[in-house]
Amino acid sequence: MAHPRPLRVGIVGFGWMGQVHARAYARLRHHYPDSPLVPELVSVADPAEHRRTEATVGYGFGTAYADWAELVSREALDLVSVTGPNFVHRDVAMAVAQAGRHLWLEKPAGRNLAETRQIADAARAAGVQSAVGFNYRNAPAVERARQLIGEGRLGRVEHVAVRLLADYAAHPDAGLTWRFENAQAGSGVLGDLVSHGVDLARHLVGEIETLVADRTTFLSTRPRVEATADRSAPASGERGPVENEDYVAALLRFTDGARGVLESSRVAVGEQCRYGIEVHGTRGALAWDFRRMGELQVALDQDFVDAGYTTHLIRPGDGELAAFQPGAGVAMGFDDLKVVELRRLVGSITTGQPAGATLDDAVRAAELVAAMITSADTGTWVSTGARG
Repeated sequence: MAHPRPLRVGIVGFGWMGQVHARAYARLRHHYPDSPLVPELVSVADPAEHRRTEATVGYGFGTAYADWAELVSREALDLVSVTGPNFVHRDVAMAVAQAGRHLWLEKPAGRNLAETRQIADAARAAGVQSAVGFNYRNAPAVERARQLIGEGRLGRVEHVAVRLLADYAAHPDAGLTWRFENAQAGSGVLGDLVSHGVDLARHLVGEIETLVADRTTFLSTRPRVEATADRSAPASGERGPVENEDYVAALLRFTDGARGVLESSRVAVGEQCRYGIEVHGTRGALAWDFRRMGELQVALDQDFVDAGYTTHLIRPGDGELAAFQPGAGVAMGFDDLKVVELRRLVGSITTGQPAGATLDDAVRAAELVAAMITSADTGTWVSTGARG
């Protein structure tokens, strides 16, 4: 095996997701000892001093900046993770690409379709590789489901259900952070969760051709706060308007004739990370729930009537499980999916051939989100511009 080369890494935004990226970089060679690139944590940028300190002291980054532009201009880097809020995605990602650095970008990759396309165009023009954080497609159970569907084990897919329900914004007095303002977030649950849902549906079933959608905001005001955190403690004082949607429901038509439903909420009391998909075909069915990430429910090779589900425990040979655990029933976690994501990006950088979810997938998700906005505003079915 050739001697591995260093991969000089920077991270912009060192909140929870920036830290997840940092841990993935540190763990890459633990799980993939044959990786041709070895990440080196060079620099981090975050406006919060305590996060910069955590990055240098706790994670071992060499330098830290309050201004991301200094990181991009001063540091010799090969790859930059962009993990800050939506309102920094376009400017940071475009600067990174234009500087000739590869990109690992969290979804929704911009506040809207126009910004996502600008980022993708900049990366294409610069000839750099990209990865986008659609991590749920990396779960071994999802990869096993994709294999079963691709092999025709379910027959012709007839209908699909995708649900992404969360409670992170359910408290009526939680602060009015950036997520609730369109100038900073671009959208609400559409960019945050629905983008994951449409990517999961595309990854397993195929392109979505037309759709009709509804969206609403249930909690229309929140107390103004200065904090920029994703979650905030209940606050009091002057209330301001919530500018984007709490809830989305959509009917989907796939290019191969399958039908689908999608439902997503950020204010669903009683639900935490209920993210999953069900796929029904002419010969069988399957279902996956992120909360039981290592299990795939399957109804296969039975009669058409009274068929029942069995639980397939993910095992070595299903997706990337073998890189993390020795056998069936030993669980993986959220952070592991990010290591898989990085592994595929490293492969892209090494070979020059895209692997995993890329900016092209982010653009497609943004197109679908934009179609849902148009449909909800007009009350009509909308073509998504699907390309075969």
